Amino acid sequence: MTTIKRYPNRKLYDTEAKQYITLEGIAELIRQGKEIQVIDNATGEDLTALTLTQIILDFGKKQGGFLPRNVLAGIIQTSGDRISAFQKSLVSSLGYVQQLDDEIRRRVHILVSQGEMTEAEGKNILGKLLNANIRISLDRPIKQDEIEKYLADREVPTRDEFQQLFNQIDELTSKVDEMGRKQ
Repeated sequence: MTTIKRYPNRKLYDTEAKQYITLEGIAELIRQGKEIQVIDNATGEDLTALTLTQIILDFGKKQGGFLPRNVLAGIIQTSGDRISAFQKSLVSSLGYVQQLDDEIRRRVHILVSQGEMTEAEGKNILGKLLNANIRISLDRPIKQDEIEKYLADREVPTRDEFQQLFNQIDELTSKVDEMGRKQ
């Protein structure tokens, strides 16, 4: 596990590489599958969840918002036991997007097979509707490596990254519950 120290001046230091690191650098470590822990150098407090939240925020700013508004509102409204409901909402939102894309592909395929549009027109429409810059073939399923490349090129979080987020949500839930008991 890579330990990152956060100093009072807000600089982040990678103790493994022995150099300062940016939030983007931390995001790259996570994309590479590395486990990280961010600690406050002065207090020893674990700031991992806070730092990862900041990375998600920065990513959202660059991408013009990659999570639906209702999901983000759910994060704000959620606390304690309701966080697991948010997790389910997030997963179902992502599943809905996939279902929608599948339905678009199915309908375009039907139009092509019925001769109401050419395969080239179908590809063009799919490219516009799915907002994809990946070759789409109507006569074969998209390969897993094409999907992974497409998502990686757009810095879309992977299942593992979402799982890490879910784990952090569980950790935050515990901390919120603990803080609630102290009050």
